[in-house]
Amino acid sequence: MKISYFMLIPILSIGATSCHSQNKKNMQEQNNPLMCDPKNGICEIPANKTSSAVRGLEKSKIKPIKIIYYTDPICSSCWGIEPQLRKLKLEYGNHFEIEYRMGGLLPNWSYNSGGISKPSDVAHHWDEVSVYYDMPIDGNVWLEDPLASSYPPSIAFKAAQMQDNEKAVFFLREIREMVFLQKKNITKWEYLEWAGKKVGLDIVKFKTDYEGKAKELFEQDLKLSRELGVSAFPTLFFTDTMGNKEIVIGSKPYATFENSLLKMFPGASKTNYDKTWNFFFTTYHSLTAKEFTELSGTSRVESEKQLNDLVRNGNLEKFPTKNGSIWMIKNTSR
Repeated sequence: MKISYFMLIPILSIGATSCHSQNKKNMQEQNNPLMCDPKNGICEIPANKTSSAVRGLEKSKIKPIKIIYYTDPICSSCWGIEPQLRKLKLEYGNHFEIEYRMGGLLPNWSYNSGGISKPSDVAHHWDEVSVYYDMPIDGNVWLEDPLASSYPPSIAFKAAQMQDNEKAVFFLREIREMVFLQKKNITKWEYLEWAGKKVGLDIVKFKTDYEGKAKELFEQDLKLSRELGVSAFPTLFFTDTMGNKEIVIGSKPYATFENSLLKMFPGASKTNYDKTWNFFFTTYHSLTAKEFTELSGTSRVESEKQLNDLVRNGNLEKFPTKNGSIWMIKNTSR
């Protein structure tokens, strides 16, 4: 099936955790994008229900496969698939290019009604999501310094993207670590600026674009989303040079992403990448135990032991949260 890239939009989702038996409460929670379904691994935006058509992706001009990834900075299930995406990039990155698009998960708190009506309602839910995905998330940000919207960090990502796609992906990772682990309100310019400096953005241009053109680019993403009725994060469109496509919606095991890519390009060869800790941290700077497990192929218990040993040996730093930790290489910048 052929699809046109410029007619595509973000399908928004956040994979989730909490399970409730009362039908009334379930119906309420379905109306809120910050309550996510763990079985499907998505977070939905109920407003976009007008159409399920997907009319197209631009043919990749550089590599055999193009992946369009619709996400949001505060999408917990998008954080949950970081291990799978990082592995896919290492094993098959020679065969695909990936484009990140923002879809606008939380416009504001008047946007929803139902099970979650205020920021503090999200805190426990995020703690549950953390356990489900085995990725560290501290829900207390919603109690201590809650976000009013996911739009400002989404616009900031578009501003970063205007400068450099690779730096923009690093930027997105930085602000996700801020909100999920450090309990930082990433709608505030001070945190966006700090993340921009850390990944090497031109901060003067970054701020100018953030206050100007990036807003237009974000609105374009939202417009496309409304046109196609996109409603869930994460969604990835795998497209080949003939316009054929495979769609993966929600948090899925690594094999699902790999199989979708291989359907589009059966001749893709898997790269036998370096599985040493030094390579991983030179490539990605920070890793959770789940990510180290996915990339290295070691057990979850052995992965955490190795990471803690590296901390004791002075090679890594560890940032603990109440729901898990993240490890970073010492004295190294990207």
